[in-house]
Order: sequence, then C-alpha cells, then structure tokens
Amino acid sequence: MEYNPGWNSSSVNLLHVRALGPEDSLHYVWSSIGAPSVLLVATSSPSSALRVNWTQLLSPNPAGAVWIEPPDSVVYATAVVFTKLFEFSQARNPSGELFYPAYDLSEFSWDSLSLNRTALTAELRGAPATDPGGAFANGSLAFRLTAYASPGRSGRLPRLLHSAESSQLEFLLAGVAPRGNGSRFLLELATVEAPGAARSLRSHRSIDDEYTPSIFQVLSLLAQPHNSSSVLGFLQWKATAYGSPSPRREDGIQCRAGGLQVASGTLPMASVVQAYFGESLGSSCTINALNVSFGGEEGEVYQEKRYLSWSVLLGFGEPPRDTFSPLVISIAAVALGTPLAMLLLGSCLLLLARRRRYSEYEPIN
Repeated sequence: MEYNPGWNSSSVNLLHVRALGPEDSLHYVWSSIGAPSVLLVATSSPSSALRVNWTQLLSPNPAGAVWIEPPDSVVYATAVVFTKLFEFSQARNPSGELFYPAYDLSEFSWDSLSLNRTALTAELRGAPATDPGGAFANGSLAFRLTAYASPGRSGRLPRLLHSAESSQLEFLLAGVAPRGNGSRFLLELATVEAPGAARSLRSHRSIDDEYTPSIFQVLSLLAQPHNSSSVLGFLQWKATAYGSPSPRREDGIQCRAGGLQVASGTLPMASVVQAYFGESLGSSCTINALNVSFGGEEGEVYQEKRYLSWSVLLGFGEPPRDTFSPLVISIAAVALGTPLAMLLLGSCLLLLARRRRYSEYEPIN
C-alpha cells in the first residue's frame, strides 16, 4: 500500500494498492480527487509500477497524469466511479416517490485517508462542502477499503468470499439525518471500459445461505471482451445491506439494483480516471451507470438506527462463487440419506421375514 506516492501533503487522497504475482501484477488506485473512484489495472509484468505527475493531476486538465510503466505491460484497465447519493421517500401523490436534491460526491470535502497497513485496510470519510439543511451535522459518508493477500471470507456479514485478486469496498452512511419520513437511499455508480470490453449485470441464486442467512441472491457486474465468454473483471455483492456497525441477520436492509444504462458524458468523473484514460474517455471508452437502492417499502431500518453499510467485491477475472460447504453437505446427506437408509433396511427386514415364514413348511407337489 502506498499513500500519495511522490506527494508529501495529505490535502488530497490517492491510495495505490499493488498485488504481485510471479509473472504479473495488479494495481488498484483509489482516489477522492473529484468523485471518489478506483482505477484497476492488470499487467503482465511483476515489476510494473504506477507513475503520477502530481502537478498535472491537480490541474484542470489531468489527462496523462497517471500511467503504468512499462506501458506495453498493461493487459486490462477499468474504473469505477461513485458519482451521486440520492434520497427519496414514499410520497402521498400519484407520482409515487419524492426525490430530494441529490448529494454530488464530487463536491464533498474528504478527510485525510485513515490507513492500517497491517490489516490492509483504509477508510475515506467525507461530507458535503456545503450543507444548508444540516443533514450531515452529526453524520458522514465513508468508503472502507480492504485488500487481501490470500483467499478467504470476510468475518462480517454479508461475509463475501474473496480471492487474492480482489478487494472489498464498504459504503457506509452513519448519522446522516434523513430529510423525510421513511427515507430511502440510492447510490449511483459508473463504470469505465476501454474499447473491446463491455459490462453486463447478472443475478445468481443459491440455496446455500450458511454465511449470509436468508439471502439467496448474488449480483455480479461483469466486464467481458466482445465475442467472448471470458471475464476480465467484476463487481460482486449480495442483495442486502445492514443497519448496524455490528450487523446481524435482523439488521438486514433490502438492496436492489436498477438496470445497467449507458451513461451520458455529463456524469461527474474523477480526476484519476481522466488522468489515466485521457482523451479516450469521451470518445472510445464505454461508460455505464448503475443505481443501487437500499431500504424496504418504508425505510424503517435507517430511520431508527441511522446507519447503513453495503459491501461490494471488486477484482480481476472470474468472480468467486460460493459452493456448498462441508456443513451444508453433511446436513443434506443426513436429511436425504436417513430416509433412504430406513427404506433399504425395512426392505431387507421384510425379505428376511418372508423367507423365514415359508421355510417352516415342506413344499407341496
């Protein structure tokens, strides 16, 4: 992990996470310069390095300020930008919903990054630069980042399964005063794909809910090359959020994803994304937008606890897929095997009883 590499000030935030393999390396570049975002770059060289021209990056035209050396080692690059947070509530009128003015995350004021190198975690916390209604007077919006050095599973709900090629992001909303009764929130994010790749949203259902009780739906936002079924990168999450810092099953908040849409060029983009993709961002790159909403029909959970957390996994290649654990397999084996064993045992006893019954008599001509 590198914080603001080559820059001695904490007035801006740029976190570089590099994962090294024997023949390749992966780069995650998190930043709050502009809208909060992450740049993901996979290279074919174990010695590839991130380079930043800070003077240009902080200028009005940051194109070309971020690059990877050697440039020909890059095999795939993408980005995810978190653009806006919407708040809406159920309205007593024919339109059905009432939307309040959106929070533009590119206009937030962000604290210095809180970094824990031992745990491979970092937290970025902020609030609107101007807050006339005082909704953020006692609250904040945060992104908590976790990198992984080996495969495993998160210890907190929803206990996402991860690999060493992925990182986890938690979106946290704490103490923010809702502007209406039964307010619900909606997070807008955008993905950037270089020419040759496209995003698609997939939903997978499983009966294995051992790690996330009662949640049977996993959603994946996949990046795939044209005319190929292979997966270059992904965002993956379970269809739930939570309303407590120490989440339990009863703290679950309904989570829904809208349809994937082609985004307009007016979406606020992050400087680090503009710095890497340059002029191709507005010409040859594909930008898609996705809305993820949190809350039930009335939004009671956030109204009561004023806390919301949503976890999403970002990474390269195929997303991790849950399989039946030994515990679930054992329970299924007992549940299905016991009746079968009883049936076989009963059949054997019946056959033995029939043979004994007829063996007492001599056969008649």
